[in-house]
Amino acid sequence: MTADNPRTGPVARQQAIYSAGMAGRRPRVPVAETALEAAAQRRMAAADFAYIAGGAGRESTMAANRHAFERWRIVPRMLRDVAHRDTAITLFGRRYPQPFLLCPIGVLEAAHPGADVAVARAAAARGVPMIFSNQASRSMEDCAAAMEAVAPGAPRWFQLYWSKSDALVESLVARAEACGCEALVVTLDTTLLGWRSRDLDLAHLPFLLGRGIAQYTSDPVFTAGLDAAADDGPRPPVNLTTLRNVLAAARHYPGSSLAALTSGRALAAVRRFIATYSRPNLTWGELAWLRQRTRLPIVLKGVLDADDARMAADHGVDGLIVSNHGGRQVDGAVASLDALPAVAAAAPKLPVILDSGVRGGADVFKALALGATAVGLGRPYAYGLALAGEAGAGEVMDNLAADFELIMALAGCRGIDEIRNGAARIVPNDAPAAGA
Repeated sequence: MTADNPRTGPVARQQAIYSAGMAGRRPRVPVAETALEAAAQRRMAAADFAYIAGGAGRESTMAANRHAFERWRIVPRMLRDVAHRDTAITLFGRRYPQPFLLCPIGVLEAAHPGADVAVARAAAARGVPMIFSNQASRSMEDCAAAMEAVAPGAPRWFQLYWSKSDALVESLVARAEACGCEALVVTLDTTLLGWRSRDLDLAHLPFLLGRGIAQYTSDPVFTAGLDAAADDGPRPPVNLTTLRNVLAAARHYPGSSLAALTSGRALAAVRRFIATYSRPNLTWGELAWLRQRTRLPIVLKGVLDADDARMAADHGVDGLIVSNHGGRQVDGAVASLDALPAVAAAAPKLPVILDSGVRGGADVFKALALGATAVGLGRPYAYGLALAGEAGAGEVMDNLAADFELIMALAGCRGIDEIRNGAARIVPNDAPAAGA
C-alpha cells in the first residue's frame, strides 16, 4: 500500500525530476516513448539497434500493437479517495510490487556491455521479476548471482526455446531450477526465425558472431557435443570482415579467446547453435514430457487464439502470455491486446500476462481492464540500458511504475482489483463516455 509521500511513490518521482530541472538537469533517460527510442538509436550501432527495434516484414504487427491500445479510452471516475493505493499483484503465490515483468530480450550486449547482468541488478533492486532470455548475452547463473547480491531471493523466471536436443532442454530446465528461477516460460512462436527485414537488409544475425548464445556456451550438454558439431551450412567468402567476425565469435566464447579460436570451439558453438536452436515439429503432446521434468510452473508464451488457450488449460499449464513477440515473428498478425479478452475468457483459471506494445502506464491500465493479470515490458528497458546501463534500465522501470500508479489513481482506482472488476471503465475509442 502506498500513499502520497514526499519521499516515495509517483509524486516523489515527478518532484525529483522537476527539482533537478531547477539546476538545469534533464533526465538522462527520456520519459517520452518516442524520445527514448530515438536517443537509444543515436547511441547504438545501426545493426544493434535494428536487431532490438526491428520487427517482421513490413512491421505491420508492431504498428497494430500500438494502434490496439489507442482504440481504447479510459473513463476517469471522480471523488473516489485515492490517497492510499496498492499496485501489487500476486503470481504463483508470490506478491510483486508492480503489475509488470521484464520480457526476455536476447542479445542485450547490443545495447550495453553490462547486458543481462545490468538489467538483472536493476530489476532486483525494484522487486520486478526478470524473465531470463534463452538468447542471453550472459548466463542465467551470472544473472541470478547478480540479483542475489542486490536482493537475496529477487524474483526471476526463465524463457525456454525448445531445442531440437531434448537433452539440452532438460539441462537448461535443471539449471533454471538450480539458480532460483520460479517459472518456466516456454516460447511457442519462434520455432522458426521470422522474416526480419531490418536485419536482412544489413545481413546481420548476431548469433553468427557468437553473441546471444551464452546460455548454450555455458551449458555442459551443449559444449560436450561441440567436437561433433555439423559443418554443412553455407560458408561466407573469406576476407578481412570474415576474419574480424571469426575473432568476435572467439571473444564471446567463455575462457581464453585464443584457445576458443585455435581449437575451433567458438565456431563449432555457432554451428551447433544454428543446427539445434529451435524445433518446428513441436506439438501439444510434448508438454507432458516437460511437466515430468520440472517442478516449476509452466507458462506458455505466444498464445493469441482462444482455442489454443483452452488447449493449454486442458494440458495442465500454469499460465499464459498473450504475445506476438513484439511483432518480430509474423507480419500482419493480430495485435496482442486485441487477442487478450478472448484468451482470458477461454482460460479463466489461469493467470494471463500481456506483452507486445506496452509503452506506458495507460497501456498497463488498459491491459489489466481487458483481463490481464500483469503485463510484460520489453524494448523500453533495453533502450534505457543503452543510454545509461543498469541505472538507465532502472529509470525506465521507475517511470513506468510512477506513470501507472498516477493513471490508476487519476482514473479513480485504489488497486489492481478495482481495475479488473469493472470499477474502472475503458471504452472503445469511438464510443461516447458514460452520461454523454
